Amino acid sequence: MITPNEFRFGQIIRLEDEIYEVIAFQHIKIAQRRAFVKTKLKNLLTGRVIEKNLDSEEPIEELEVERRRGRFLYAQDDSYHFMDLATYETFSLSAESLGDKILYLTENLELDLLFIEGKFMEIELPFFVELKVIETEPDYKGDTASGGGKPAKLETGLVVAVPYFIIPGDVVKIDTRTNTYIERVK
Repeated sequence: MITPNEFRFGQIIRLEDEIYEVIAFQHIKIAQRRAFVKTKLKNLLTGRVIEKNLDSEEPIEELEVERRRGRFLYAQDDSYHFMDLATYETFSLSAESLGDKILYLTENLELDLLFIEGKFMEIELPFFVELKVIETEPDYKGDTASGGGKPAKLETGLVVAVPYFIIPGDVVKIDTRTNTYIERVK
């Protein structure tokens, strides 16, 4: 058991018989009142995000998470299919439960599969992915590597701001935690 004072980003907890991932938290203390923790929690079964205020000393069950190395195989309709690299067993998740993570998934991308209480529940993306630029505004004479940027649509549908010198066909490295351009790869 832990208290909300001990929350960490990405921690998996059980609250009101549901399994949640802590995606944001803030400790708040108001004069002459009991401290509380304002949280944003993602339900791992439904993908729904809720905001909840928790008493800072309320005991909450922390769940054990088993991480296994896996690979994204393919998407079909509303299902995204993954394979455990050790056992070659396949698993699937719905687009709704994955949320914005689908914008970083490319065929054969290696990632972590998260198992909670022996059941496949979630994926953990690598910190950086390489994606191909498919659409962006044309570059203009005098464009430089610094000082601004333009929107670029990537192969998965993700739109990020890139420097002016990036053109369609370039492969760029994207930080999945902040959704930002890092560098041109090819």
